[in-house]
Amino acid sequence: MSTTTDDALPEAFAAIVDDFNAVPEPERLQMLLDFSRGLPPLPERYAQHPELLEPVPECQSPIFLVAEVEGTGKDAPVHLFFSAPAESPTTTGFAGILQEGLDGLTAAQVLAVPADVSERLGLSRAVSPLRLRGMAGMLGRIKRQVQEKSAV
Repeated sequence: MSTTTDDALPEAFAAIVDDFNAVPEPERLQMLLDFSRGLPPLPERYAQHPELLEPVPECQSPIFLVAEVEGTGKDAPVHLFFSAPAESPTTTGFAGILQEGLDGLTAAQVLAVPADVSERLGLSRAVSPLRLRGMAGMLGRIKRQVQEKSAV
């Protein structure tokens, strides 16, 4: 089970942040592009019913997401699914980071993720503030869905 670091980031997410901050800025953008290629495709239940996903209007690109919560309460596992256009690798990369860093955590762990996580990646000079705001928008929607569905 993932633990939470002193920075209030779950272990998997903290490792991603550490990886981004361990390389020079130009390489961070390449890492973001790598995450865009690693975003899993939507399962058929969502690919066939895109209306079940919530849009994220803060993103410059059309991105949709849904958080599934298995049961209720703070220990309920969370699973994340995203629909993001391949021609928008930055936005898709942020979705990939969130999916890899948060998927499988408990509702309480997801809800405890600080809102400034996008800034912690060290991409502020490589990515526009609008794109960083898009990642914050994704996280905000994920947390709201988790809170509603887990009843935490």
